[in-house]
Amino acid sequence: MFSKILVAIDGSEISRRAFTRGIDLAKQSKAELHVIYVIESGIVSPAPVDTTWELIYERFEKEGHEVITELVEDAKKKGITVEPHIEAGHAGDTILDTAEKVGADLIIIGSLGKSKLDRLLLGSVSTYVVNYGKTNVMIVRT
Repeated sequence: MFSKILVAIDGSEISRRAFTRGIDLAKQSKAELHVIYVIESGIVSPAPVDTTWELIYERFEKEGHEVITELVEDAKKKGITVEPHIEAGHAGDTILDTAEKVGADLIIIGSLGKSKLDRLLLGSVSTYVVNYGKTNVMIVRT
């Protein structure tokens, strides 16, 4: 079925459901499971970094580590090993780049992330991944 699965998460409930689906498919397929949390570069200023931007970035990085650690532990309890990835960049591009690097033949992503405001400001990451991805994409809906 699938040999390498990449699940994109952002800490939202829908991304947690996507991760659960990834665990199930990895078990069924005996696939390698990867999880990615992207710190969206749109929130980080390209100008010289002041302490405010540094603090915002650190907050998102800390959140990413906490979410990934929790999910990796959950998967381990279910007998699945997960390769974690925390990256910074444009979320859609970074997910697709990571999928290519690890050789994923399936990307799993939630249909709605953290908030409707984020979607308005950043665009739909899941739509971007579907439109520009070169591999299978599974969209997990609410």
